[in-house]
Amino acid sequence: MNISAAEEESAQEIHIPADIDWEMLDKSKFFFLGAALFSGVSATLYPVVLVKTRQQVAQVQLSGIGTAFSIVKHGGFQGLYRGFGTSLMGTIPARALYMAALEVTKSNVGSTTVKLGFPEPTAAAIANAVAGLTAAMVAQLVWTPIDVVSQRLMVQSSSSQCRYVNGIDAFRKIVNSHGPKGLYRGFGISILTYAPSNAVWWASYSVAQRFVWGGIGCYLKGGGDETIRPDSKTVMAVQGASAAMAGGISALITMPLDTIKTRLQVLDGEQNRLRGPTIGQTVRNLVKEGGWLACYRGLGPRWASMSISATTMITTYEFLKRLSAKNQEGLL
Repeated sequence: MNISAAEEESAQEIHIPADIDWEMLDKSKFFFLGAALFSGVSATLYPVVLVKTRQQVAQVQLSGIGTAFSIVKHGGFQGLYRGFGTSLMGTIPARALYMAALEVTKSNVGSTTVKLGFPEPTAAAIANAVAGLTAAMVAQLVWTPIDVVSQRLMVQSSSSQCRYVNGIDAFRKIVNSHGPKGLYRGFGISILTYAPSNAVWWASYSVAQRFVWGGIGCYLKGGGDETIRPDSKTVMAVQGASAAMAGGISALITMPLDTIKTRLQVLDGEQNRLRGPTIGQTVRNLVKEGGWLACYRGLGPRWASMSISATTMITTYEFLKRLSAKNQEGLL
């Protein structure tokens, strides 16, 4: 996990299990189990992502529940998984790149910042922020093309002028119409969205964990001087609560950028085939449709998606690291 000790004033009360860094992992097990676990997470959360995307490309403000019912009414429950196969194909390699870049960067930056004399809590926050930023940038090389294709499939029944049979057909038609660069439409804004979002999320997660553990330590101070060793359920609960807090903060800060990115990749891109739309044009269209609040369309589903995804992701991720550790006994 990302925190190796509680705040200094609580260190005598709570003994938190050791952190697992890159060198401690069985890499083959880490990537194999990671692909399986995160595929399941993606399948669980995909309908919320689809609803958020439909809201963002709608010409008028729609509620998340109303959008979901409309999707089910016109396409059945399978409509909530339109484009999922394509998304999953990209999720596996993108996640592998993300996890590798995250752990390698976090390990190297963490040790460097400690050597430079930064306090351990500050070093952890810096390492998490830099690692999140780097991992997001690397993963977008794979994820952006998949994102473009899957989002076209998500919205085609409501706003698309071009019909796609499946992900391969969408891929072919996008390349034929726009060339390979069509698959990277919105790449710049994706980096501007996900890189800061990941940096904010991982840094917030590190700080939130210390805050929660510090609070628990203060609460337990009056219970005696003996060391408290929290069980696995308590550790997971703290991780989940910290992840949800970080996810909510990140969603709120980066929501306008995510809406603009989705518009660039989906709606405006199909209405302007000769030349891709600019960020300025997309923003003007949004403001014209619903004022500046239009940039926050889909905030509810995105907030819920990022909070739930963050909680699920981090508990799954920490569980994955423990399953993949070379020396299981050394973790106790």
